[in-house]
Amino acid sequence: MPIHTKRLPRIAITPGEPAGIGPDIVVQLEKGIAHAELVVIADKELLKDRANMLDLPWNPKNFRNNARNNVTNASQLLTIKHVPLNTKAQPGHLNVNNSEYVLRTLKIACEGCLNGTYDALVTGPVHKGIINQAGFKFTGHTEWLAAHCGGYPVMVLQNEELRLALVTTHLPLSQVSAAITPQHLEQVIRILCQELIQRFGISEPWILISGLNPHAGEDGYLGLEESQIIEPVITKLQEEGLNLIGPLSADSLFIAPRFYGAAAVLVMYHDQGLPVIKHLGFGQIANVTLGLPIIRVSVDHGTALEIAGTGRARMDSLWYALKVATQLVIKRSEF
Repeated sequence: MPIHTKRLPRIAITPGEPAGIGPDIVVQLEKGIAHAELVVIADKELLKDRANMLDLPWNPKNFRNNARNNVTNASQLLTIKHVPLNTKAQPGHLNVNNSEYVLRTLKIACEGCLNGTYDALVTGPVHKGIINQAGFKFTGHTEWLAAHCGGYPVMVLQNEELRLALVTTHLPLSQVSAAITPQHLEQVIRILCQELIQRFGISEPWILISGLNPHAGEDGYLGLEESQIIEPVITKLQEEGLNLIGPLSADSLFIAPRFYGAAAVLVMYHDQGLPVIKHLGFGQIANVTLGLPIIRVSVDHGTALEIAGTGRARMDSLWYALKVATQLVIKRSEF
C-alpha cells in the first residue's frame, strides 16, 4: 500500500516473551526514535512493572488509531495498545499460560500491518520451546508470519557491513540437505533479488552464494548438492541476467575483500552464516523477513531469561531494528 511521504511511519512493536528481556528493552525506548511513531502491542501493566523494576520512566498514552501525524520533524510518539497477559509474568520464569498471549500480540500486529494501521512490525524475542509446550506448533517468527500473512519468507540479517540471507532457517542440521530443493532455492534467489531492488533500492544487485558442503563439495568428493542442485539453479538464473556468483566455499566466503560490494551473501543454513555476522557486531544487527506482504524486522538476540529484570539488557539491537524498519517504510514510499 502506498505511503504518504509527508507523514511519520507508524511501527508496531511486539516485545515477545514476557518473562524475557523484551519488556526490558522496550521500556528503554522512552520517547521513541527519530522519524517514526511507535506503537507497543503488549500488556501495559507488564511494561509498567518492568519499568518500575528497572527504575525507568514509563508513562505512554494508549494508542488510538486516529489521523496520522503529518509533521516529519516533530517529537516522536510512543503509545501502547493494551493486550492483557493471561498470567502475571515474572522476569526469568517462563509460564506456559502466557504463550497464547505472545501469539495474540503477533496476530494483532500482523492484522494491523495488513490493513494499513501500521506500516511495519518490529518483533522482540520469543521462546519457541514454551510456545510449543503450550500446544502451539511454532518454529519461529518467520514461519508463523508467512502462515498468517501469506508470502514466501526469506530470512535476511544485516548490519552496516553485511547483508546475509538464508536458504533454510530453523531446521535440525540433519534435515537441511533435503530442504534445499531446486524449486526452493530458485524461489529464494528470485525473491532476494527482487526485494533488494524494490525494498532496498539496489538497482543491479549481485549476490554471493555459498555451497552446502565443505569446500563447496570439492568436485563431488565432499557432496553432490552443489553439482546436482545449487550450480544448475545458479546457471539458469545467470542466463536470465541475475548477477550471481557461486557456489563458493563457506570457509573463505566471508573474507572481507570478497563480500565487500555484494548486495547480499546467501548461505544454505542457519549456522553457516549467523556466527559470522554476529561476530561482526552483535547488538547491531537487524533480522529482516523478505517475501512477505508486510515489512517485518526483528532484534538479533534471544529472550536472555537469566538477565531479565536485572537492568543488564541493552536496547542496541531493538534501536537498530527500528532504524532499519523506518528506512524500509520510507524507501517503500518512493516506489
